[in-house]
Amino acid sequence: MKSIITTVAGEITEVLSKVKEEEAIDLSQQLKRAKRIFVYGEGRSGLMGKAFAMRLMHGGFPVYVIGETITPSMDEGDLLIAISGSGSTGAIVQFASKAKEIGASVFLVTTNRESKLASISDGIMSIPAATKFRRADEPETIQPLGNQFDQSIHLVLDAVIIGTLEDGNTNETMAKRHANIE
Repeated sequence: MKSIITTVAGEITEVLSKVKEEEAIDLSQQLKRAKRIFVYGEGRSGLMGKAFAMRLMHGGFPVYVIGETITPSMDEGDLLIAISGSGSTGAIVQFASKAKEIGASVFLVTTNRESKLASISDGIMSIPAATKFRRADEPETIQPLGNQFDQSIHLVLDAVIIGTLEDGNTNETMAKRHANIE
């Protein structure tokens, strides 16, 4: 078991070392400019998106997860963070297209710069990880399906939040926004 844990950690370290800093900075700047932030992904990527949205909320951002009952309508000046390893997930393409029609910006977190979603996005952060498709340009992994992508986006998006919240958002400030009915 220890060798599996070590291998997984090494794989993630390798992926994270290849994420382009300028793309992470672009996402950070778009978060700061957005009137409101909407997050969407499917499956495990969607779960990572919800974790990202939670931390954004703790950081004081007006953020919503698409598909939740309390999510308001999107408007011009809003930002959709679309998370899709393939960049071609049908529902995400549909939501991103609608967001663009409304006048919102779309930022894609993906492995695929050449995808349909990439072509309509205002910004892209490429995570060079393996997905369930195992395309020729994806790294080798011992992990099944999109584990490597999902683990990597969780860590990268947490790092983006840390970098974005440099002005006065301490652990104490964020803790005040943390759920207290537990």
